Amino acid sequence: MAGLNKVMIIGNLGRDPEMRYTPNGSAVTSFSVAVSRRWNAQDGQQQEDTEWFNVVAWNKLAETCNQSLSKGRRVYVEGRLQTRSWDGQDGQKHYRTEVIASTVLFLDSRPRGAESAVGASVSEDVDGDVDPDDLPF
Repeated sequence: MAGLNKVMIIGNLGRDPEMRYTPNGSAVTSFSVAVSRRWNAQDGQQQEDTEWFNVVAWNKLAETCNQSLSKGRRVYVEGRLQTRSWDGQDGQKHYRTEVIASTVLFLDSRPRGAESAVGASVSEDVDGDVDPDDLPF
C-alpha cells in the first residue's frame, strides 16, 4: 500500500529566495515561509504562534520563484516533507526538514511597476518536470 506525504502551507516569505545550480545544472531555490496561527487561551487572551518552514523548489519552479518572490510576499506552497542529514564540521550529525515544493501560488500583488501576479502559480509534477499546462503564462 502506498503512503501519503503532502504538505500545504500559506504564509509570508521571511527572506528573499536564494537560487543556485547543482553541478549537473539543475536550478534550486530555497526560501523560508512564516505561518502564523491565532487562538484564544482559556483566560480569553488572544495568543499567536508562528511556525517557520524551509521550502525548496527545483528546476523551472525554482527559477520562477527566484524571479517573482521577495521577502514579505504571501504564498501558498504545496509539496512534500523531506528530512536530510549530514555530518557537520563539528563532527555532529545535523538534520533539516524541508518542504519540497511542487506548487507555489502567489497570493498577493507584485510590487508597483510590475505585472500583477495575483493568483499566479507554477507547478511541477512529482518527477520534477514542469507541466506546460501549469505555467501561468
